[in-house]
Amino acid sequence: MIREIQDEILRLKKEQDVCILAHSYVAREISEVADFVGDSYGLSVQAMSAPQKTVIMCGVRFMAETCKILSPEKKVYLANPVAGCPMAEQMDKDLIGAWKKANPDYTVVAYINTTAELKTICDVCCTSSSAVQIVNNLDTDKILFIPDCNLGQFVAEQCPDKDIKLLQGGCPIHAAVPKKAVDEARAAHPDALLLVHPECVPAVASQADYVGSTTGIMNYAKKSDAKEFIIGTEISIAEHLQYECPDKKFYPLSKQLICPNMKSTTLVDVLNVLQGTAGEEITMDEETRLAAKHCIDEMIRLGG
Repeated sequence: MIREIQDEILRLKKEQDVCILAHSYVAREISEVADFVGDSYGLSVQAMSAPQKTVIMCGVRFMAETCKILSPEKKVYLANPVAGCPMAEQMDKDLIGAWKKANPDYTVVAYINTTAELKTICDVCCTSSSAVQIVNNLDTDKILFIPDCNLGQFVAEQCPDKDIKLLQGGCPIHAAVPKKAVDEARAAHPDALLLVHPECVPAVASQADYVGSTTGIMNYAKKSDAKEFIIGTEISIAEHLQYECPDKKFYPLSKQLICPNMKSTTLVDVLNVLQGTAGEEITMDEETRLAAKHCIDEMIRLGG
């Protein structure tokens, strides 16, 4: 049945000239029919260069918004409209606007996992892989890093010359993993390297052999001569790596590392969008789009 649905999706996307984007955290059967698989910003860049005029984002809302910000001429659909991101929704324009008013000499660095509306008042965006470089390249020492305080703490440790302020926020899935999980995983797999996303709490990240973005973790595991790895990010990454590196072994750091929002998108959702019976087209007024695009443009300038 899965193969039949996949075949119909492949037929319809070719017939309708549609580009399917799948975040690395979605189900394997979706990534198999996608044109591009990757992290949130990488997918948005791929959408810009894709020849198709219609894009389906299999991920969460802020990712679809970022696609629309960078490709306003394209129709962008979120495959499952309920797929949000708790981290992206934790802080709003009013909260950060008030903080900026009280601290006008601080530059606001926003993780790309934020809403389009919040991006409109931020100074520069970053990804987990570019955050350290961008903060280092800023010509100011006073920085508010939002929304993920764990990623922000990781950046602060790598940029000791910067005065980095943090607010309480972040990914509830990564942040819920305790150090005890590291101890248990290392005891169960003593020969495995621990690869961790910086959205994990410092007590976990500090124990890792490598700390980096989803793409960084995958690339590290693929290139490493090691044969066993404990994967400290969303559980699907261990699954994807197992398919791509069958000669190696991958163990999830914790069974808690499951994102319900990413898992809410199903293969049938993708089919329904192509059949015109589901999904949500992302719309955005030009004033909001341009204001949000500014901090992404700055990310490209400072991280290039």
